This record gives sequence, structure tokens and C-alpha cells, in this order.
Amino acid sequence: MKKGLEHYNSVLEGSIEPNYITTQKKHVDIDLDAETEQLWKTHQNPVGDGPHTYLDLKTELAGRILRNCHLCEHRCKVNRLAKETGICNIPAVSRYSSEFLHYGEEPELVPSHTIFFHGCNFKCAYCQNWEISQEAKGGTAVHPTNICEKIVRRKIEGSKNVNFVGGDPTPHLKTILQILNNFTAQIPIIWNSNMYMSTQTMRLLDGTIDLYLADYRYGTNKCAEKLSETPKYTQTVERNLLEAKQQTDVLIRHLVLPGHIECCTKHIANWVSKNLGKNTRFNLMFQYRPTYKAQNHPQINRTLTTEEKDRALDIVMDAGLANLVG
Repeated sequence: MKKGLEHYNSVLEGSIEPNYITTQKKHVDIDLDAETEQLWKTHQNPVGDGPHTYLDLKTELAGRILRNCHLCEHRCKVNRLAKETGICNIPAVSRYSSEFLHYGEEPELVPSHTIFFHGCNFKCAYCQNWEISQEAKGGTAVHPTNICEKIVRRKIEGSKNVNFVGGDPTPHLKTILQILNNFTAQIPIIWNSNMYMSTQTMRLLDGTIDLYLADYRYGTNKCAEKLSETPKYTQTVERNLLEAKQQTDVLIRHLVLPGHIECCTKHIANWVSKNLGKNTRFNLMFQYRPTYKAQNHPQINRTLTTEEKDRALDIVMDAGLANLVG
């Protein structure tokens, strides 16, 4: 069993049930037509034996957030139910580009049933999946029951988990909760995300996710704003990573960017070691290649040098992060 992924592995082995099933089984005393403030009070103290489950309540609250969208820290406050769109440009109806058994993830995750949602709340200049992330209205509309059927079929084919990704899954929270509320497979659920969620989204995710596959990219807000157009990046992601660790397992991915070793890689390695622990599963990724709009940023319009890779690895080892992927 890999250190740092004890919960995930226990679900995978069948010794405990996935978090979302536990949340499905928990009933609450609440009328889902109640005022939003009352729904949040019940969410904070979910007790009772009413007809609705805790997952029903989470799904209802996620839907209400769409009226004044603040699922992520951009907090655009648009009414997506009225066809308004914010920075992510994602409408109320989620769309996905593909779903398949992915063998290119971390060893303990493959084969992973990845479901690629269209759209993203980041505008990364170098995005390798820009056809998906920056085209929010492409692909196929998501019908939760249809996705559930695909999940069951992929599990029969050998999937180890369900991996919600994109783009980013955050703008699709209601849809994902609807999916989880329509099946009961003994399989770990992965939230594969840039971790730019609002505090409300993190509260709704609590009790539904078995592993946060967290993309931790930048060590400074300046770098994040320049390359991904995301204000308040470090405080938001670090807040959410601390909360994620309280909820369940976390696996950190850090894509090393050219010219960003000292400002980003160093900060991230030291922060993870100090705040999440030296046994945190950590994937130091050297796959960067300039694509999309990278030519507009000379510093990253190239691949990593051997010296940069060596320096990044030295930094991670000096931080005491020994539980590395690969």
C-alpha cells in the first residue's frame, strides 16, 4: 500500500465503502424547497431520518450556487441557469469530450476511468488540452444516468476509479453530484482539479471524494496571474489543500515550468512538506512542452533543460518529500 493513499487503497480493496456511498446512506430532516440559509444549516449538522439524503442536499445546494455562481474563487456571480456565463464560459448543462480507460496516470491509479469535461476556470497560456479546456460548449451534453451506465461498464472492463477531470471539474459540481447520486458502485472517486474551488464547493465535496488529485502549479500569485489569469492563487489553493487533507487522501501533481524553479517549485515543495507532510504522495512532472499561447511568453516558450530538471529534483528531495511517483 502506498503511503499517503491509505483511504483510496482501502476503498480499492473493498475493505471500506467509497465516501459518496456513506453520504448517500445518510438521511437528513429538511425540505429541499426550504430557504438556502436553512439548507446550509442542515448541511453543517446533517441529522435525521427524513426522505432526503445528505447527497440530495449537497446536489440541491450545488444547483442553487449556479444562480449566482461562486463554485470557484473567481466568484463571477452570474446566473448560469439563465444562460449567463462567467470566466469559464460553461453553461448550466455540462458537456464532456470523452471518457475512457486511461493508462497514463500515476501507477496506483491505472487503469483510470477518466471523464473529460469541457471548459475550465483557468486560462493557462500553455494548456496542452486547450481544445477541451477553452471550448466550453463543445462535446456532448452530460446525462447523469448515461454516464452512470458508462461507469459501470468501465468498472467491468477493469477501471480502478472514476476520475473527474477537464478542463476542470469545479464548474460541473452539480452534474458530478447528480452522477454520484445515481449509482452505488464500490469504486474510488477522484477529483482531478486545479484546486481553485470556493469554500462552499469544498464543503459540498466533503464526503463525496476519495482522492484529490491536486494540480499545484504556482508558488506566487504573480506567476499565476501572468500565465493562468487567476488572482489570489496561492492562498486559495493552499487553503483548499489543507481542507482536502482533512477530508481524505491527497496526491499532489506539480508540473515544472521553465524559468519557474526558484519562484514556484521551491515554494511548493517546501509548503507541501511543512503543511501536508513529508509522506505526501508527490508527482514531480517534467512533461512540459510549449503549446497553445506559450509563444507569447518567452520564458516558457521552450522545454525544460537538464539543469532545471536536476535542480527541481534536488529541491524536492531537500524538502524531505521522499514519497515521489516514479
